[in-house]
Amino acid sequence: MSQKQRPLYLQIMNILKDRILHGVYKVGSNIPSEPQLEQEFNVSKITVRNAIKEMVQEGYLEKGSGRGTKVIRNTSVSKLSRWKRFTEVLVEEGHRIRKQPLLAEVVSNEEGAELYQLFGESCLRIERLYHLNDVPYIHYTHYITMRVATIELSDLGTQSFYDLLEEQEVNLEKYRDEFAVGPAPSHVGKALQVKEGTPLLHRLRFSYDENGELIEYSYGYYNTGMHRYVVNYDV
Repeated sequence: MSQKQRPLYLQIMNILKDRILHGVYKVGSNIPSEPQLEQEFNVSKITVRNAIKEMVQEGYLEKGSGRGTKVIRNTSVSKLSRWKRFTEVLVEEGHRIRKQPLLAEVVSNEEGAELYQLFGESCLRIERLYHLNDVPYIHYTHYITMRVATIELSDLGTQSFYDLLEEQEVNLEKYRDEFAVGPAPSHVGKALQVKEGTPLLHRLRFSYDENGELIEYSYGYYNTGMHRYVVNYDV
């Protein structure tokens, strides 16, 4: 567990929620028992119970007397729209998604460079790799304002990046996505295990808070030869 000043039950809740959203605990199945969770996270019984209570209230879990705690929902509720996260779509199709944190570091931005214009003298750089059914599928690089520079690498393997922002009271109110197709940088291509020069879907994202301040600039490369990029619209 993280040593930050975040309630332990919220950390556990977000970890369990992330496992549900990424298909580790499937709808209709039971999550581990309370004693198992106490042992895994090395926390008290009341801490685990508070985490489960919150998830029951949010509609992810259902407690049954003598029947364990069952997963009844595996999709998040977007504050901006009714769109589903791409990873949620994949899980609903029966795929397994696993996140692998690669690095988290503070970088100095050269004056006049694009990152300097976006964030000033420094920002936080995060790299993550998503595996689809145990095969590398998406590589993300995030550049984040120094307002959230306390995010730890260990957090990125267990929780949603956007949930971590919310925990630090950073509320995103606007996104802009740009899409293109082209070869990835060599280190990204190696991570995705594709041949050099292979055209990949390239997504740029700009995320802003309620005051219009840029919080995140990120780009991802998707090996759509494995699976097409999908957007579902609920109306």
